[in-house]
Amino acid sequence: MKHLLRKCEFCKTYTLEEKCTNCDNRTLDPHPPKFSLEDKYIRYRIKEKYES
Repeated sequence: MKHLLRKCEFCKTYTLEEKCTNCDNRTLDPHPPKFSLEDKYIRYRIKEKYES
C-alpha cells in the first residue's frame, strides 16, 4: 500500500505533493514502517539504536 499523505520536514505541513507548496522543500512519508515480531533483522536494528 502506498501512502499518499506527505509531511514537510521544515514547516510541518501535510501535503500530497513531493515538494512542499509553502516552502518548496522536500516532503517525507510520516507513517512509520510496519512492525513484525518475526522480523529477521530486529536484532540489528535494536543494536544500532542503542549504539548511536
